Amino acid sequence: MNRLNALFNTKKDNLLSIYYTAGYPELDTTVDIAEALEKAGVDFLEIGFPYSDPVADGPVIQHSSEIALQNGMNLNVLFEQLKDFRKRVSIPIMLMGYFNPIVQYGVERFCKKAAQVGVDGLIVPDLPIYEYEMLYGEIFKRNHLSNIFMVTPQTSEERIRKIDKLSNSFIYLLSSSSITGTALQLSVNIEDYYKRIKAMNLNNPVIIGFGITDQKSFDKACEYASGAIVGTRFVKLLEEDKYAEKIPLFVKAVRPDL
Repeated sequence: MNRLNALFNTKKDNLLSIYYTAGYPELDTTVDIAEALEKAGVDFLEIGFPYSDPVADGPVIQHSSEIALQNGMNLNVLFEQLKDFRKRVSIPIMLMGYFNPIVQYGVERFCKKAAQVGVDGLIVPDLPIYEYEMLYGEIFKRNHLSNIFMVTPQTSEERIRKIDKLSNSFIYLLSSSSITGTALQLSVNIEDYYKRIKAMNLNNPVIIGFGITDQKSFDKACEYASGAIVGTRFVKLLEEDKYAEKIPLFVKAVRPDL
């Protein structure tokens, strides 16, 4: 059981996750931000590793990836930064990014390294289910890494059931098929989509992402899921002066109970 499994076994609702890009705004801020978010009460984290062609990301996260790459961030640097981070950070950590850098690094080598430094799971949006199941699933499992699959409003029930069967921590429910940073539109269609997923009574908990920016959108997501992920809005905070001092206030604005 990794930290993600332990978290979902003990806490069932109002889970808050934050996404940010490794190496942004400065190359050496990755672990400092993680520690600050844990102290502020965040339940688990997604650390993005930058890629030169982030097709699913909106302009804010694309920009953070560009700056991180300019700062010198790459997978070797990231793993070196994370080498001792478990001395400072205890909450679950996932790495999120595109499959191409992982393939270039070597999938087995990447998974072993992630496990060695204390990573709990991976979110790889462009890793096809078939390839995961047939080629890479055993590598993930050997290294006790949860693979997080994504579901969109267009995903069929058959595919969702398959994702549920292959998952062992949570399912990432996208609030839309749009890019990151798109504001959550609480339309009838979206509400119906949330209700449809909830009615499926999946074995794995669901966490909603894309468009979660404040307490209102977080609370709405938690009506239908076990929690939600804030990404673009937090990355925008990192653009501000003295952002480190503002992290506790940012987290409290999303979840006032913290």
